[in-house]
Amino acid sequence: MERSSALANLATTLLFCLAICSYTISISSAQASTNTEFIRTSCSKTTYPRLCYTSLSSHATLVQTSPKLLAGAALTVTLDKARSTSTMMVRLSRARGMKPREVGAMRDCVEELSSAVDELRQSINEMGEIKRSSNFGLIMNDVQTWVSAALTDETTCSDGFAGSMMNGNVKTVVRNEIVTIAHLTSNALALINHYASLRG
Repeated sequence: MERSSALANLATTLLFCLAICSYTISISSAQASTNTEFIRTSCSKTTYPRLCYTSLSSHATLVQTSPKLLAGAALTVTLDKARSTSTMMVRLSRARGMKPREVGAMRDCVEELSSAVDELRQSINEMGEIKRSSNFGLIMNDVQTWVSAALTDETTCSDGFAGSMMNGNVKTVVRNEIVTIAHLTSNALALINHYASLRG
């Protein structure tokens, strides 16, 4: 009798635990779906919505439904891509067999990317000041200025590879990378502008 009572208690406890676990999983799943949908909806307002969503959807748990955190994640993703592209460009600029014009354009582009990286880093630092400052508008203006400057630098880099005098392979690789960074930056700026408009 005691044994069957103990088994009944164990079975009840297990069922209760299963019910709790199932409920927790369904809440987590619903929350993840809400977070992902928030990113999709926010990205639909950018110039490059597909790139926006694919680059930010993996950050849904961190971002949740916060426009500020989404803008910050967009800046971080853009900074990471700019850094990796800058490293790739430095390696490419040392490749043998490039024409002097290509080497010059690469060096200029590395310089422009370095500036863009600094500007993106500065914008992330400014976003971190929002909680500590009472002047939201001024901080957001600074962030928008830094990100716009980074976008200009990226465009200048890409312009250096225009024309038919450049090697097809180098030109294609570099322009594709720079265009991706410029599109990420454009999306980040759109998300920053949206966040600023909510508080402005």
